Amino acid sequence: MRVTAGITAPREGSELGLETIRLDAGSSAAVAGGDRDTLLFVFAGGGVLALGGDEHVLATGSAAFVLAGEEARAAAGPEGLAAVCATVGPAVDRHAPLGPREIVVPIERVATGSATGSRSYQVLLGPHNGSTRATLFVGYVPPGRAPWHYHLYDEIVWIWKGAGRFHLASGVEELAPESAFRLAPREVHIVENVSAAEELAILGLFTPAGSPSAAYLP
Repeated sequence: MRVTAGITAPREGSELGLETIRLDAGSSAAVAGGDRDTLLFVFAGGGVLALGGDEHVLATGSAAFVLAGEEARAAAGPEGLAAVCATVGPAVDRHAPLGPREIVVPIERVATGSATGSRSYQVLLGPHNGSTRATLFVGYVPPGRAPWHYHLYDEIVWIWKGAGRFHLASGVEELAPESAFRLAPREVHIVENVSAAEELAILGLFTPAGSPSAAYLP
């Protein structure tokens, strides 16, 4: 089985890891540490991120970036907080920053780009705002399926909203909210939206950092 729920731990040959965290109202938890960068995405509720003596507001749809070696703590607001906590190790630190670092990025501030098969995406974190190891984006898949394709990067995909199917040469698996799967570089695949009218929203984390639109036809 390739599609899983819950924790997707780092594996041999990959610097990427991902888990979901849920905090009740008023509770808090450490969300960073060690030699791994942390890229946080809030998918429900909100709260604050305490980092370096400052507090940064976290709302639904916002991303937060914590560098390796920094200590950060997320605290839930009155509605609680649910987030994807993605990490990336130092072996893929191949880029120079292309812009000033942003600690918290609200999704409503992010421009939309176009990708394969009428799909669109919003890049929340990447070299343009300080994340030199990996790119974190939200992608929107319209009803239907794109052609078979592959990417050159190592990737974890997490389902935010909607239902779909994950196609590989070896078979097909169902996708539901909060499920996740990995894609190795050059692994040919299709992510299908099975809805007749609603978009499928996914969260993608990949390295080396770059553009989600960099797809290739086999």
